[in-house]
Amino acid sequence: MLGTGVMIGAGIFALTGQMAQMTGVLFPLAFLAAAVIVSFSSYSYIKISDAYPSAGGIGMYLYKAYGNRLPTAFNALLMYFSMVIAQSFLARTFGSYTMQLFGGDESGRMVSILGVSLILAAFLINLLGNRMIQGVASFIGFLKIGGILVFGLVGVWIADSLAVDFSSPGEAGTAGNFLGATALGILAFKGFTTITNSGSEVQNPNRNVSRAIIISIAACVVIYTLVGFAVASNLSLAEIIKTQDYSLAAAARPALGDYGLWFTVAIAMTATSGGILASIFAVSRMLAMLTEMKLVPHRHFGMPGSIQKHTLVYTVVLGLALTAFFDLSRIAALGIVFYLVMDIAIHWGVLRYLRDDVKARAWVPATAIGLDLLVLGGFVWVKLNTDPFVIGVAVVTMIVIAVSGQLFLKRAAAAEKNGHEESHAHGHQ
Repeated sequence: MLGTGVMIGAGIFALTGQMAQMTGVLFPLAFLAAAVIVSFSSYSYIKISDAYPSAGGIGMYLYKAYGNRLPTAFNALLMYFSMVIAQSFLARTFGSYTMQLFGGDESGRMVSILGVSLILAAFLINLLGNRMIQGVASFIGFLKIGGILVFGLVGVWIADSLAVDFSSPGEAGTAGNFLGATALGILAFKGFTTITNSGSEVQNPNRNVSRAIIISIAACVVIYTLVGFAVASNLSLAEIIKTQDYSLAAAARPALGDYGLWFTVAIAMTATSGGILASIFAVSRMLAMLTEMKLVPHRHFGMPGSIQKHTLVYTVVLGLALTAFFDLSRIAALGIVFYLVMDIAIHWGVLRYLRDDVKARAWVPATAIGLDLLVLGGFVWVKLNTDPFVIGVAVVTMIVIAVSGQLFLKRAAAAEKNGHEESHAHGHQ
């Protein structure tokens, strides 16, 4: 429930239209292609979680592979930023769907305001240390999974036919566009990595964590395929592209009238608000863990309270900035670039350093690396031709993370060395 609940977030609500814009008639197949790639990717996570069940999740996996070095810090921060980006994606999706109750938002101003307000509300609830956060998130997960299933089944059932009409091909037609759409589709599945953080809490984690990953991916394949055909059967390609930030709500109106629109908007609002509530809690914990592992610098800035309270503030401030100044397509682009680079590092860590320890077959992570590089290359190619700015932002951000991370680790190592020398000198006096 946790894995499926996290996966069925903003991805299916906001990515459908963006994927259709890239690959036209093949966009439901892009979801299936993404599922195949994620299935190969999940192998590395399953093998590591079987061998080292831990609440540390991705950060601990990277540490096991690369130790207390730059690759761990760099890739863990990429995962952190991709998770913060996912929050902004959720927030703007919340705003886009909510505004459909009021006839839309041409300027985009209200979408930003609603998104920022949602993050602030989730921040205040997290700040209070509400013990019900995880329970509420699980309950919301159950509601949205049920609601999405109803949408998909009813949408396909009442459609005139499943002979999808894509009379205007849009930007479809090249392998690069299909690979780019597949990369976006991976965003809709990457929530399975959240399950790895449950290693210390579930019974028999060496078996059940891997089972949970497999079941949640399989469940999402069924749900996403249903939703893809429901949207494609009730809207033309031009309509899907025009309403790409809220395509499920747009598809519900011709199929089910105003009641369908209200139902879909309610599911989207519930899903995105629940996802942000749980995500802010999890992401701030991850940054706090990296801080305690001395992989990232930390400054109090005069704030009282624990490190996790401080990381909660940093996480929310970053999320607010992205929500206020970036649109959905750019937020998604940054998220997928950071995630795929980190994912490749996980597979390389298994292939190069952990293969014998975790009893992994070499060809599976090697295939996962090849597939990740293929879709990342396709996605970057599409964006360089349509929106090079966002690729520039991604590259500059990764350079800044790498340089600052290396400087911090060097200073930390020098400080530790000086401390040892001082204590050694005192010992001889």
